Amino acid sequence: MTSFIARLLAICAIAPAIALAQPAAAPVAKITPKPNAEHRRVPAQLPGTKVAGSPVKVTSVEGITEYRLPNGLKVLLFPDPSKPTVTVNMTYLVGSRHENYGETGMAHLLEHLLFKGTPRHPHMDEEFNVRGARFNGTTWLDRTNYYELFQASDANLAWAIELEADRMANSFIARTDLDSEMTVVRNEYESGENSPFGVTLKRLQSIAYDWHSYGRSTIGNRSDIENVKIENLQAFYRTYYQPDNAVLLIAGKFEADKALALVAKNFGAIAKPKRTLPAEWTVEPTQDGPREYTVRRKGDIQIVGVAYKVPSNLHVDSDAIGIGSFILSHVPTGRLHKALVETGKAAQVFGFPLQGKYPGLQIFGAVVKMGQDVAPVRDEMIKIIEDFGNTPPNAQEMERSKLSFLNAAEKTLANHESIGVQLSEYIALGDWRLFFLARDDLANISAEQVATASKAYFRRDNRTVGYFLPEDNPQRAEIPPAPALGEVMKGFTAKADTTVSEAFDPAQANIDKRTRRFEVGGVKVALLSKKNRGETVNVALQLNIGNEKALFGQRVNASMAGQMLARGTTRLTRAELSDEWERLKVSGRVSGPSASLQTTRPNLEETLRLAVHVLREPRFDAAEFEQLRTQSVTGIESQLAEPESRAS
Repeated sequence: MTSFIARLLAICAIAPAIALAQPAAAPVAKITPKPNAEHRRVPAQLPGTKVAGSPVKVTSVEGITEYRLPNGLKVLLFPDPSKPTVTVNMTYLVGSRHENYGETGMAHLLEHLLFKGTPRHPHMDEEFNVRGARFNGTTWLDRTNYYELFQASDANLAWAIELEADRMANSFIARTDLDSEMTVVRNEYESGENSPFGVTLKRLQSIAYDWHSYGRSTIGNRSDIENVKIENLQAFYRTYYQPDNAVLLIAGKFEADKALALVAKNFGAIAKPKRTLPAEWTVEPTQDGPREYTVRRKGDIQIVGVAYKVPSNLHVDSDAIGIGSFILSHVPTGRLHKALVETGKAAQVFGFPLQGKYPGLQIFGAVVKMGQDVAPVRDEMIKIIEDFGNTPPNAQEMERSKLSFLNAAEKTLANHESIGVQLSEYIALGDWRLFFLARDDLANISAEQVATASKAYFRRDNRTVGYFLPEDNPQRAEIPPAPALGEVMKGFTAKADTTVSEAFDPAQANIDKRTRRFEVGGVKVALLSKKNRGETVNVALQLNIGNEKALFGQRVNASMAGQMLARGTTRLTRAELSDEWERLKVSGRVSGPSASLQTTRPNLEETLRLAVHVLREPRFDAAEFEQLRTQSVTGIESQLAEPESRAS
């Protein structure tokens, strides 16, 4: 199984889907969450035409013909007698985006387990070796694929088709295999963690996304890899490894009729599933400001990565973004290379998409020599990328990028060994014919469309910047796991409950009966006593001051004066006063002619004395007043955009 980073770089080598660009006028980059059908002008499929056996012919493009089985399986046949080999590639429309909480990395882990055999093929690796077959499997955001390349013969073709059908329906997915393969996947994980590029990209994904599962690395989280239950993997397998969620491609030297008969015999026997695939509804919100992160680990290079959220590969703007990325990051002709590498600011630059069926990322980056400041490199990268829309590509840049993509498409079609694997990316988008649409639409892309799309998405508030900065002794804080509850409670002894409380009757007559009323120095006092937990005492204070003429126009002064009471007295600073309230177990504060305090019975007298002191001898410190004024103004300004506050 190829590694995570190797798969990513392989995907980046595939020409991006190319179509027309649409301008975006919003000040913040808007990412279309679900592409509409009209974004991609995929030709309508031909009416079904029956051929030998149960497969039904659907459509054909440049030698590749699609068939359907009654159980939902799609079959693509691409006969090519020019080479003495055959490629069989099975793509399942399931990837890391389909994983749930606690199951990250499960799609990739399951990919490994499908090489552990079935009752009919208990030793798959030996079977591959006997036939001299090249084989592998890869997992990505939206899909998982398995392929084998072998010498062309009827016997080998029959073996490969039967193997894939059996693998779809009868794989072991056993606990013993999970125990052994988990360590292999964990080694892949650790390899990525030890790669400056790998860990920088992984963090970039997680920082750029808030909610969508594209923000999770395909390799998954270590604890999920180590602890996932075999029952979860089996359920995942039963849900997604079904004929209606798969596309089988056979390319190379073979006879189409024989291949169809073998497909019908082996895959046709698999029943059409009755389950419904889980619905997806999470939409990543529009990013509302630039993000930045730093990874500090041991290493020998510095990396600066810059990413922007971009639309789905199905969206029309992704085509212009693909050309723009090439013009910016291609080596040695790209603008970033010329500005950073040729001037000696960076050792190398790179750029690639992390995209799929849903909105993804366009990533740029630079490798900086140890000891050099990364800030100038970052600033120059951002300036070139975000100003790209104002400096449209010239004719030579457009011609060079289109020629590169056309050459890539031509080489893919000329080599059936690669088309099976590369078509998996287009199959994952929903239709393999997108490969041809992408190639054919290249001629329609203009420099103006590239500039327009760049302006729409290469924006400050849509940007995520990441750094890998080597450090021999990073200042990490290892967080211990939560201890077992039994260990936490060990030795606990409950104290005796000495609380005395009563059930109080809140009827008005009972309140009047229990209340003592009297005056002290002109102050009216009402005392209502009852037994309660903690001997809690509540104090309500109301001082009537002034009259309508004296108080007219004094609202702000009265409010500010009340708030200043809590900011110190003639004897106590603000901090000392706060400590006193805490010592007396007081909740609430004196903040004007009205006050509501809560304390305990033993602290009541001191609390009342402190309240009187605060009312009679406030400090009114000038510095504290300026702090209060600034906080008040800031609070008012923060509400200016709130409809409810403005209405009030």
